[in-house]
Amino acid sequence: MTKITPADQLLLSLLRENARASTADIARRLGLSRTTVQSRIDRLERQGVISGYAVRLADEYEHGQIRGHIMIAVQPKQMVAVTKALRAMPELRLLHSVTGSYDLIALGVVPTMAEMDVLTDRIGEIEGVERTTSALILSTKFER
Repeated sequence: MTKITPADQLLLSLLRENARASTADIARRLGLSRTTVQSRIDRLERQGVISGYAVRLADEYEHGQIRGHIMIAVQPKQMVAVTKALRAMPELRLLHSVTGSYDLIALGVVPTMAEMDVLTDRIGEIEGVERTTSALILSTKFER
């Protein structure tokens, strides 16, 4: 198991805020040397704690989209096939396996309500999907 120090947690928090921040800027904010910060980042990447970097879209763009959590109940022994079909839908940003009355929760992002309707219908038509329920996102209070 990888040991994450409190300093590593602070570093990861800053990288989640802005993964493109310069090593010098991060070092300044943490009160560490630039080489120490770079060594920690390299170690966290080697250990697989940091598995990659991603694009985070501007709030103005993202909030102009219709976003919704789509809860999905999957028939027994159909999880692999359903997951594969869902992965092929570019409108789905993420997919969580969860406990409770639903098996999966997906985040769907589309430009219009009509397209959200089509997306949820497409998900419901996947062989092995038993039922879906959607909850539209009104606002995001914070994101890390």
